[in-house]
Amino acid sequence: MIKKTLGRTGLEVTQLGYGSMGLRGPNTWGVRTVDEAAAELFLNAVLDVGINFIDTAPDYGISEQRIGQYIGSRRNEYYLATKCGCAYTQHDDHIEIDHVWTKEVVQRNIETSLERLQTDHIDLLQFHGGDAEGLQNAGLIDLMMDYREQGVIRFIGSSSSLPRLPALIELGVFDTFQIPYSCLAPGHHDWITKAAETGAGIIIRGGIAHGGPDAEIQRDALNDVWTGARLDELLTEGMNRAELILRYTISHPHCDTTIVGTCNADHLTENVAAIEKGALPAELYNEITRRVAALGA
Repeated sequence: MIKKTLGRTGLEVTQLGYGSMGLRGPNTWGVRTVDEAAAELFLNAVLDVGINFIDTAPDYGISEQRIGQYIGSRRNEYYLATKCGCAYTQHDDHIEIDHVWTKEVVQRNIETSLERLQTDHIDLLQFHGGDAEGLQNAGLIDLMMDYREQGVIRFIGSSSSLPRLPALIELGVFDTFQIPYSCLAPGHHDWITKAAETGAGIIIRGGIAHGGPDAEIQRDALNDVWTGARLDELLTEGMNRAELILRYTISHPHCDTTIVGTCNADHLTENVAAIEKGALPAELYNEITRRVAALGA
């Protein structure tokens, strides 16, 4: 599988990463759940196809526990990214999520993540949101650097979006940025470039736009962009919608890895095949960009 250097971290990550929100388990949110046997099979399948970058978070239900339990023994095969600032309460039928920027919450996140993930270090710890001024004033950036010096975490990142992203980039302290982007939601295109120009690695989320019009759960706003831009006209022989979207995403010159969160074995196989075909031809990429821009998306 294609690998790229994740900015100044120097980590060689597969251009297709795995986002583990789908492994959150029951009594969280949404209607789709994965049982223990399926979670074990799928996590091992992710590693077996060559993916070496896994993203999770403390507030993704039991995702961290499942990663630790089912592939903790294969820890040397993947880079592990999780998040902090996650305050959550597990109720009987759902999980209540909030993001709180205090040292107490961040320290608790780190301690519980290490235990759940069955590891002694986290390759990349990302602020799960937050604004630059608030993180600084709370002493959280200094706290993260202290953990980095101790070897508990290797690199520091930010998972963010507009309007908070520019100020976070300006801080110049983050090794990576996780940013939403796809041909159906391209608004962060230039900010991805600006973040990369600081030397930071770029992790794209939403890079397959949930599958576009073929998604199991339909999203009208994304479908409207697809339809309005008449993107079905641009599908070449043998190319499905998800492939076009995913290959458009990795065509961004600063996409180091894009995390795709499926729990469907067929979709995993299709995503790997799409990634291995590489970026879209320039003419096709430019035509998609032109059509979507004409909608003002």
